Amino acid sequence: MNLNNKNVLITGATGGLGCDTVRVLARAGANVFILDINETAGQALAAEIKANNCKAEFVLCDLADLDETRQRVSNLTEQCSGIDVLINNAAIYPSKDLLEFSIDEYKKVQTVNVEAGIVCTNAVVPQMMEKQWGRIINISSITFYGGWAKLMPYVVSKASLVGLTRALARELGEHGITVNAIAPGAFPTDAEKIHPDPEGYKQFVLEHQSLKRRGHARDIANTVLFFASDDSSFITGQLLNVDGGWVMQ
Repeated sequence: MNLNNKNVLITGATGGLGCDTVRVLARAGANVFILDINETAGQALAAEIKANNCKAEFVLCDLADLDETRQRVSNLTEQCSGIDVLINNAAIYPSKDLLEFSIDEYKKVQTVNVEAGIVCTNAVVPQMMEKQWGRIINISSITFYGGWAKLMPYVVSKASLVGLTRALARELGEHGITVNAIAPGAFPTDAEKIHPDPEGYKQFVLEHQSLKRRGHARDIANTVLFFASDDSSFITGQLLNVDGGWVMQ
């Protein structure tokens, strides 16, 4: 699979799953645009990619500001003559009891996790339509299936991305654009730091998975590469669980 000279935009690219995805896509020949609020990490990742003779550029953006997001992504599409692959990966995941969440906290999660993805999509789709080719990949979560407490706004946002995936796939298919979602399982990233008992949580994960190893970020990265490539050209509107068999429980 290769993405030679394809322009790829990934949001939240400096996170635990994002970094390896950037590396895999860059090695596949893509021009990767690393959009993130963390400038230090974003610049470092872009420098690492370039040092390996691949192409990457950092784009500083706060997805909580939808006007800024719209402007940054619109400018980027003009600068590079269109984004070919959009990966809506960014997410925030506050954790506390259901009744402790204020409506403003809930709205912020939806803004970053869902609405920013819609804004990015609206900015890149017109040029995808012109090319009659495009890939949109939304990163959902197996929390969508239930089983996790204290994450209500996050779970709602990830369910929304599944609905968004199906709606976009139906409307954009006639323009040669596929839209799919990936639901990662429990991966050992910084997101797990919200759990007070790391070893107990690790055991909990392995007990629920069919495969008795922890997932690696490259498991997600390789799935993203598949959906971004021509090898998946007849697949759209799908949610693929990359979870070691968790949902079968």
